[in-house]
Amino acid sequence: MTNICRNNNDASCLDGETDLSKLIRGISPELHEGEYVFCTVPEVRLPVGIEPLCLFREQEGTTIILPYQQAEQLKLPYSFVSAWITLKIHSALTAVGLIAAISHELAKAGISCNVISAYYHDHLFVPIEEAQRTLTVLNKISKV
Repeated sequence: MTNICRNNNDASCLDGETDLSKLIRGISPELHEGEYVFCTVPEVRLPVGIEPLCLFREQEGTTIILPYQQAEQLKLPYSFVSAWITLKIHSALTAVGLIAAISHELAKAGISCNVISAYYHDHLFVPIEEAQRTLTVLNKISKV
């Protein structure tokens, strides 16, 4: 099933695609506006006023991804100023090979990529200066 989810109430959006060739052909990358950064905070509780796009608790601290402007306003140290690209295909959490195939092509192009697989979509964080080139690579592999 190749499916681009536009309505979370649609039952057909709940399964996700598992066929690798359909996944690659249907990635439909979407570049989000803005710049995003990775920060870490040692506290279990987030600082007041923070609205992270994503957070992950690790033993060493909590990693948060948030808009660059928010990190600046809150005076949080950050690294990796990145562009956020969503693969619009609804990939199943059990799908095998999509991220490996994309990572392989981006590595061949010399593009660093941090991936977050969420329930509906996979999200790529690439160096901000590589955003357009990443889209070119992704669009090229989806046409093969």
